[in-house]
Order: sequence, then C-alpha cells, then structure tokens
Amino acid sequence: MEFYSAVLDNGLQIVAERSPSAHSVAVGFFVRTGARDETAAVSGVSHFLEHMVFKGTERFTAEDVNRIFDEVGAKYNASTSEEVTLFYAAVLPEYLPRTFDLLAEILRPSLRTDDFDMEKKVILEEIGMYEDQPTFTAYEKLMQTHFAGHPLGQCILGTVESITDLSADQMRSYFNQRYQAGNITLAVAGNFDWSEILALAEEHCAAWPAGSPPRVVEEAQPQGGIEVITNSSSLQQHVMQMTPAPPSSHPDRFAAELLGVVVGDDGGSRMYWDLVDPGYAEMAEMSYNDYDGSGVYLTYCGCAPDETAENLERIQKIFADVNERGISEEELLQAKNKVSSRIVLRSERPMGRLGSLGSNWLYRGEYRSVEDDLKIVETMTTGDISRLLETYPLGQTTTAAVGPLESLNGVG
Repeated sequence: MEFYSAVLDNGLQIVAERSPSAHSVAVGFFVRTGARDETAAVSGVSHFLEHMVFKGTERFTAEDVNRIFDEVGAKYNASTSEEVTLFYAAVLPEYLPRTFDLLAEILRPSLRTDDFDMEKKVILEEIGMYEDQPTFTAYEKLMQTHFAGHPLGQCILGTVESITDLSADQMRSYFNQRYQAGNITLAVAGNFDWSEILALAEEHCAAWPAGSPPRVVEEAQPQGGIEVITNSSSLQQHVMQMTPAPPSSHPDRFAAELLGVVVGDDGGSRMYWDLVDPGYAEMAEMSYNDYDGSGVYLTYCGCAPDETAENLERIQKIFADVNERGISEEELLQAKNKVSSRIVLRSERPMGRLGSLGSNWLYRGEYRSVEDDLKIVETMTTGDISRLLETYPLGQTTTAAVGPLESLNGVG
C-alpha cells in the first residue's frame, strides 16, 4: 500500500491509497455537510441536494449521467448522513478518467427549478415510506430527544413541512455555502497512477470556489428522557436507547468499538446470549456510533410487547455488570478477532478502503493503514476498556419506543 496526499490551491484535499494488486479503483467525494449543518428552515436540504446532483449539469442531462455510469460499468451511488454527503464510484482502472470527469461534473449541478419541483415529490414519498417503518421512527425520535438543542438532533430527511416549504433558491444558497472546495475531500483507493489523479483533479476541480464553512462541534450534553409512540398495528415493541460515548477524535474510540462488540454484537455478545438466544427478544444489539465532537452507545431491542419491561431490565443488568466489573480477557480476544476480520475483509476491496480513507481524513486529518488499525486493535487491553467506562459508562440516558405499548413501565 502506498499513501499520497495533496491540496489544490482552492483547498480541495486529496488522499489516495494505491494497491497495485487491485483490479479496480474507487473514487469518492466526501462533502463535510449533512443534517447537523442545516437550519430549521432548510431541514432535509442536504439529502434533497444529494438527489439533485444526479439531475444533470450544463454538460450532461440526467439521462447522460446514468448512461455514462452504466457504459463504464461503474458501481456508483451517494449517501447523506448527519455529517457527510458522499458521492462515489468504483470502476476498472481504464475507465477512471471518464468516471472522474463525470463525478466531478455532477458536483456542480444545474439545480434547475423544474427538476427541483419534480424531485420534491420523490423526497416526500421517501419520507412517507420511512415513516411507515417503526425502527426508523424510533431512531429519529431518539436522535431528536437525545440531541435536543444540539445540531445532531436534526433529521436527515427533514419533515413533510420543511420539504414542502423548501425553495430552489434556498437549496442553491445552501449549495454555494457548503459545497466549497475546502469543505470537500477527494479520496481514491485501489489501482491508479498518482500523477493521473493529480492531473484529473487539477483539470476538473481546480475551478471550484474556495472556502471552508464552519461547523459547531461542541460535545452534546443530553438531558435524556423517554418518548413512546403508540402504534397499535405493530406486532413488536421497538425500543432504542442512547447514552454518551467518545467523539470521533477521542483516543478511546477504538476501545468503544470493541466494547460494543462484546456487549451488543448480533452474535456471541452478552446481549445476544441473555436476550436473543433464550428467545426473550427477536433482536437485541448495541453499537458505538461516533460523530464530530460527540458519540453514543446505541442500543436496540425488538421483542413482543409483554417482554419489553423485563428485556430492558436485562439490558440494564448487563450494563451495570460491565460498568462495575469490566469485561473478561476471553471476551476481549473474541471481539479483537471479530473486528480484525472485519477490517481485513473490508480492505480486500478498494470500495471497502474508500470509506476508511475518506472518513479518517475528514474527521481527524490522518491516514490509517490496515496494519495501523490491526495494530491498535491488537494492543487494546481490558484496562483500556475499564478506563473508557470510567469516563463513558454504559447506560440508558435516552429512550424512544414504537409499538403497541402506551408506556414503558419502570424505565427512566
């Protein structure tokens, strides 16, 4: 593996990891913008804008965009989170120039009003589709409650009201503010020539406007609470809970990831053996989610309504035991093996490395090789987990539930 980095005069950051043995190359533009960067007046605009990027430019129509991606056999897509909007494609190396041209081109979309009005209907349908999913509703309510008063509490999709009221001019203004070159990281992984990457970036991205808009990244101080949404048509009770965990730049983030595997992995974890294997819950998981300046342990339990209270007590007992006694050497070793396997398996494809490459640079301005990640996992000790728990203990600070129940007795 060979690592390269550069910065264009306009502030566009470029990072690349070359693997000569790879048979493909993956390219991604990581835009440091998402729901947390929006105001209430434009809630959902980041995700809406992700859709609009594929609606054409001065050079290409929407049909051209899809046709060219298909002609080169690209695996391409985009995604929007609370913090990042990503546009990516993976292709055979010989199609890199054409693919790069297209990706860079759509990052300067026309944002025509007619396209905006048509796509607004699609976005509203998407909101309606997700609102019919109990787990989505629970997650959105949990984020809003846990991060109340903090930018991370803003909804990625927006609301029917905010999207209905959003104008094309508001979107154009948001685009001009957030899609400045200094707010974008170009990441490349796989089989490529570095000099070609620099030449392509200069040719297609050097004229992008400079600038790097600010972002509020203070760590959230959640007040907690319980939100229950009664849905009599749901056969299960879906419960999600959050409590603070290390932010994305915190050195204990590696320990937090391992802890999440020990406590709440979908197989072989404490929650699995205590809730899922005996049949008390259909699903019971906990994971570590890190954000810019904040982090959370996210717990989910899906079960029969009459099992809910006892399952939440079981989870609470697991957390209390881990907080008091930590984890065993055997549990840590198993978690290390799981995480190491995931790192290696993901790294065997350029598309798998692209996410790590771009995220590490975007959040922490650092490059981490596969070997770096494996080494830090290997050096973790039960003492590191105990130190983590002193600062960020497991808990159930905030709860959101969707299902037949009208209340969660005994919670909180």
